[in-house]
Amino acid sequence: MSEIIDIERPSKELISSLEGLGSATASGELHKMGIRDPFIQGPTSFTGGKSIVGPALTLQFLPIREDIYQDGEYSDPEEQLHRKVLYAAKPGDIVVVDARGDMTSGVFGEMMLTFFQGQGGKGIIVDGCIRDYVHAQELEIGMWLKGVTPNYHTQTNIYPNSYNTPIACGGVLVNPGDIIIADDDGAVVVPITLAKELAGVGGEHSEWEIFTRMKLAQGGHLRDYYPRKNWSDATEEEYSQWSKKH
Repeated sequence: MSEIIDIERPSKELISSLEGLGSATASGELHKMGIRDPFIQGPTSFTGGKSIVGPALTLQFLPIREDIYQDGEYSDPEEQLHRKVLYAAKPGDIVVVDARGDMTSGVFGEMMLTFFQGQGGKGIIVDGCIRDYVHAQELEIGMWLKGVTPNYHTQTNIYPNSYNTPIACGGVLVNPGDIIIADDDGAVVVPITLAKELAGVGGEHSEWEIFTRMKLAQGGHLRDYYPRKNWSDATEEEYSQWSKKH
């Protein structure tokens, strides 16, 4: 078996500082930083209520052309790239798959996803499908998918071409080691070059949102508490006093 290609991972402290932001906050703050649209379009949560943050391992599929790729489901399994990306997994990793939006190929099945969970993987983002969902849904990992299928990974239209290389997933560039934030709103790509800045501004954003949500639930008026740029001096002072207690 050839050598496994690994990625450079961000620190655990950086990952921890981004947990709790949510994909909506991350997307909005990244837009202010110049990233027009970090949202991976297409995959939605198949594990409702779960949120994950972690570095991206990447897997790219291409259209099958028979003179280049003729392997079957179990041909030389240790050289199959959709296995190798899982072999590179370490605790906290998220696998992001460019499956070209294909709805007929199950890029992973229950056994491979069970292995991934056993390696400490947090979740998968697939611009396409998995199979064996009846069993896969019982796993603890998060899954953002376009759908499910009974077909195996190379049965119809696509084949794994590379892993831990830059890919396009759901119309967004994902580099190996970029950070993924995914929840019920969807999955967002945080460029590793902007992750520390996002962690700084995102924490403050989350705090004032907690305060605003509380005030609105207590009957406060929308014009007084949202958005923050419209806050009066009195609201700023109210928030300041609340922050000191929390």
